[in-house]
Amino acid sequence: MSRTPLIAGNWKMNGTIAESEDRVASLLPRIATAEHVDVAVCVPFTALQAVVDSTRGSRLEVFAQNMHHEPSGAFTGEISAPMLTEIDVHGVVLGHSERRQLFGETDKVLQLKVPAAMDAGLTVILCVGETEDERENGDTERRLRHQVQEGLEKVPVERLGEVVVAYEPIWAIGTGQTATAEQAQDALAFVRALVADRSKEAAEHVRVLYGGSMKPDNAAELLALPDCDGGLIGGASLDVEQFVAIIDAAPR
Repeated sequence: MSRTPLIAGNWKMNGTIAESEDRVASLLPRIATAEHVDVAVCVPFTALQAVVDSTRGSRLEVFAQNMHHEPSGAFTGEISAPMLTEIDVHGVVLGHSERRQLFGETDKVLQLKVPAAMDAGLTVILCVGETEDERENGDTERRLRHQVQEGLEKVPVERLGEVVVAYEPIWAIGTGQTATAEQAQDALAFVRALVADRSKEAAEHVRVLYGGSMKPDNAAELLALPDCDGGLIGGASLDVEQFVAIIDAAPR
């Protein structure tokens, strides 16, 4: 099964509207002919509309970094799927480790968010991954099994293949550490096997990304792994040159 790689840049809480527009303006001509890969940027809420407008008609997709599972209601400070689709956002990142660790997001909540986003027509990147303690204690597979099974439980089998799952070893995010190719492949393959437990066909279609400090100097090795279908890029996505180098490293 040939799966089109996805390189998604997660800008996190970085970028005013002006800064975001400048970054996109530099990026767009560099990816205009990168037809071998899908490219997305995950943008702060305040800059979403501006970036969507700046990228209309281009190959660049625009994702939000979070959303609430309800379409509306008394949820101060939250954003719903209809609010995102109204401004033509393409997708949303759900369950990023920072959301889980810093803001208490749980697998039970993600179990509601994932199908809500999909029902609204948004592409979902569901993030999963283990802490350093969990890896050292041999709990990586147990943690991944729980996160993947919980996060996808309410997704119909016939739609499982539409989900993107990003494996992010938490101990390698923003630390400069990176999983070895063997560690990354083992985890990516395990995530795919978990999807296969529900549907072997869906497992062939689902894209599994690596999300732990991918940079230009390690991108080619990681992206060449059998079960790696792209990357969820953090800090390196804020630098257009580095981000483009990672995009260029994706297999053709």
